[in-house]
Amino acid sequence: MAVSELPTETAPLSPQGGKLRASPYELLARRPGLFGTGMFVIGLTLFVSGLLISATDPAMKYPTVAIGALAVFVGMKLLALALFGPGFDLGLWLSALWILLVLLAAIFVGILPVAESRDIATTLTTTARQRPDLLSSHPFGTDASGLDILGGVMYGARVSLTVGLGAVLIGMTIGSAIGIAAGYYRGRVDTVVSVLTDSMLAFPPLILLLAMVSVLAPSVRNVTIALAVISVPTYVRLARANTLVFAQREFVLAARALGERSRSIMFRELLPNVLLPIVSFSFLIVAVLIVAEASLSFLGLSVPRPTPTWGNMIASGQDRFGDHPHVVFMPGMVLFFTVFSFNRIGDRARELWDPREAKI
Repeated sequence: MAVSELPTETAPLSPQGGKLRASPYELLARRPGLFGTGMFVIGLTLFVSGLLISATDPAMKYPTVAIGALAVFVGMKLLALALFGPGFDLGLWLSALWILLVLLAAIFVGILPVAESRDIATTLTTTARQRPDLLSSHPFGTDASGLDILGGVMYGARVSLTVGLGAVLIGMTIGSAIGIAAGYYRGRVDTVVSVLTDSMLAFPPLILLLAMVSVLAPSVRNVTIALAVISVPTYVRLARANTLVFAQREFVLAARALGERSRSIMFRELLPNVLLPIVSFSFLIVAVLIVAEASLSFLGLSVPRPTPTWGNMIASGQDRFGDHPHVVFMPGMVLFFTVFSFNRIGDRARELWDPREAKI
C-alpha cells in the first residue's frame, strides 16, 4: 500500500456531511490561556468597577466586587493551567502571597500612609462608620469612633501574628523536647509524660485559657504565654508519636551500638527527622491560635484598646451590624483569609514532610 493510501484521522462528520463543531469544553481545554486571559480581564474590570461604585449603593457594590473576584480567580486558574500545567497549585501560591502581604503590612504599618486607627482624640472631625471607598483616605471605611479600619486591620495583624507565631515557637520548643524524651526513653518517663499530657488535654482548653488570661494582665506577652501553655500538650503528643517512628530505625540503633550518648542521639539523630513533621503541623496550630486570640479579644480578655486587634474590631461593630456591616466584615474577612491560608499551607506541608501522610 502506498503511503498516500494510508488511512488518516479526520474530524468526525455531522449527519449532513460537514465537520462537527467543538464543544465549549473542548475549546476551553485546547486554549485555556486565551480563555483565562479574557476571564481575568473581565473579572478585574468588574472588581475595580465594584470598588468604584458609590458607597451609598451597597446593593450593587458588593455583588459586583464578589463576582469580579470570582472571575479573576477563575481566570488566574486557567492561566496557571496554560503556563505551568495541571500540577500547579494556584490556591497554595495565593495563600503564601496573602501571608506575605499580611506579614509585610504588620511589619511596616508604622511607616505606611494609613489614616489614624488608634488615637480617638485625633478623629473627632472624622465621619464615624464611613463606608468603604477605594478612592478615599479610608479604603476600608471607619468604625464608630472614626478610626480607620484598614490601619486597624494592619495593627491587628501585628498582634495576631506575634501571638500566634510566638506561642507556637514556645510551645514547639518545650513540647518537642518533652515528647522526644518520652518517645526515646519509653518506660516510666513515657508513662509520666503521657499521664500529664492526657490530663491537660482532657481539661477543657477554653476554660483553662480563660482562667489563665483572667489571672494575667492583658498584654501581648501574657496572651502569648497562655496560648503557648495550651499548645504544649499537642506538641508533646506529636513529637512523641514521630519519635516512636524513628527510634527503632537503623541509624539510631547504629548510634547506640557506637556508644553515643542518649542526649546526642536525641539531638543529632532524632530531632532533624522529627522536626519537619512538627513544623508542618505548626502552620495549622498558628491558625488555631490566631482564632483563639481573636476570640479572647472579642470577649474583652486579650489586648485592650487603644491597640486594635481583629477580635476587638469585630466586637466594636456587632451592635450596628445590620446598618454598618463593613465594621465587622472587613476585619472578619482578613481573619478568615489569614486562617484559611495558614491551613492551606499546613495541609500541603504535611503532605510533603509528614511520613505518616506519605502516599504509598
